[in-house]
Amino acid sequence: MRNPDSTSKLESVDRALQLVTWLRNGEVMSVKSAGERLGVAPSTAHRLLGALVDRDFAVQDRERRYRAGSQLVSHSESHFSVNQLRQVARPALQTLYGNVNDTVQLMVLTGPHVRFIDGIESEAALHVKARMGDLMPAYCSAGGKAILAELGNVEVEQIYRGGLTPWPTARIHTLPALKRQLAAVRKAGYAVNTEETEQGVSGLGVCIRDATGKPIAAYTTAIPTARHHKSKVPDHVRALKEAASITERELLAGASGRP
Repeated sequence: MRNPDSTSKLESVDRALQLVTWLRNGEVMSVKSAGERLGVAPSTAHRLLGALVDRDFAVQDRERRYRAGSQLVSHSESHFSVNQLRQVARPALQTLYGNVNDTVQLMVLTGPHVRFIDGIESEAALHVKARMGDLMPAYCSAGGKAILAELGNVEVEQIYRGGLTPWPTARIHTLPALKRQLAAVRKAGYAVNTEETEQGVSGLGVCIRDATGKPIAAYTTAIPTARHHKSKVPDHVRALKEAASITERELLAGASGRP
């Protein structure tokens, strides 16, 4: 005679595995869509997705949709290496440099930090040196904040569950303060760094997303604060967004196999 409790547990396991399969294949879903596909109530889908979040098989984005978490990254999100991203992004980075005429950089999120993977340094007498390979806390950088703002609060909390890494010129010191800043970034559509990475340096950042909509990198400007005039911000933001859009189209074309 079949044990009803065992049957129920097996059904839950089977549903969870279906969710893992969909997430691993790069799908993004809401509680409602997950429930409809599984044929269960939204409360059941929410409980299953919550269990996957707890085990890092899923994360929530800023629109409260679920996508693959860190346990599935190696299977569903590593479509290209840092070298490939650098190669795809280089033409747009050069265009950005031409439009801004100041130091511009490309960075990726690495845990609670950003890593600078490419940059073009200004030739002006007073300029910011381009960083290459350096790590710094993401919450200090305009690019880091632009990427973090694309994540949901749950994922941000997971990234900083050990607290914010101290940084000499940081202006954000607590997770609640970071969340408030990220809310402002989402509203504005770009992030700002005013001498948070180092004294005398200011910049702007815009996120780059892959073909599935996952935030993967950011373009930033790095300009001496002495000549970082507010009047130039709209033009620089426009140039950053244009560069990000170009790169996203190239990533989408690569994912779909188009030449």
